[in-house]
Amino acid sequence: MRKERSEYTSPVDALVFVAKRLSLYESRYGMSSEDFFNKYQSGSMEDSIDFVEWSNDYRHYLAIRTEIEKHLRHVA
Repeated sequence: MRKERSEYTSPVDALVFVAKRLSLYESRYGMSSEDFFNKYQSGSMEDSIDFVEWSNDYRHYLAIRTEIEKHLRHVA
């Protein structure tokens, strides 16, 4: 998958963008990003370009989600 550089107007926009990328990988490889990441972290998956990018995208997704959750806790 070709790497894109994007700027977002909000963390929610960033989360949606990354979630769409994750969905493409999930469709292509027939597994959830969470399952993939667990296998990748345990060394059960090869270090292909797609898998490295998928792993990075999933980490980015988790970081953005955590940031949004922190903001929501302060608002509630």
